[in-house]
Amino acid sequence: MSYNKTMKRYRLTIIALILSLTVFSCAPVLRKDIMDAALRDVPLSDLKQNPEKYKGRLFVLGGIIVNTKVTGEGSLIEALYVPVDSRGYLKEIGISYGRFYALLAKESGLLDPMIFRREREITFAGEFLGIRQGKIDEMDYGYPFFQIKELYLWEERIICYVPSPYYDPYLFWWDYPYWWRGHPYGWRYHGLGPPPPYWW
Repeated sequence: MSYNKTMKRYRLTIIALILSLTVFSCAPVLRKDIMDAALRDVPLSDLKQNPEKYKGRLFVLGGIIVNTKVTGEGSLIEALYVPVDSRGYLKEIGISYGRFYALLAKESGLLDPMIFRREREITFAGEFLGIRQGKIDEMDYGYPFFQIKELYLWEERIICYVPSPYYDPYLFWWDYPYWWRGHPYGWRYHGLGPPPPYWW
């Protein structure tokens, strides 16, 4: 009888743990009220074409950091735009949708460039302030400009290189299986040269 009770308690504990993990894995990365109130599905091209229409609106965006610098205004992130789902998780990372600026005002704190460094992934909520002119190398570029209200920095991904066990007619075959935020994801690239950066 004692053994049965122990096993029953053990099973209930396991079930409760699984349910807890499921609930937390489905939780949004930003506050729910912000996720509910913000716009997520407006392309950056629309903001650039009609900045006055969206000025002052709250957005939730994802991004891959290109550069972070500390300015007189605060911490300024330049990032490649990545759409997010209803929980704030990044999606469609392999496609480029343009770049944006996101500013954390200096009164709100400091984003250390060593932590918010190139290729780190973010999800943030920000108020759209308009278009700010900048440069990509020598080219003039109009950046959609946001003031950060809430920010989430994703953990760095670990990429494992595993050789393919199958014959391939190409000279090289790169496999990119890795665990990305708890989900198995794989990408293969065939070619004669080195594999491209993962955001291509």
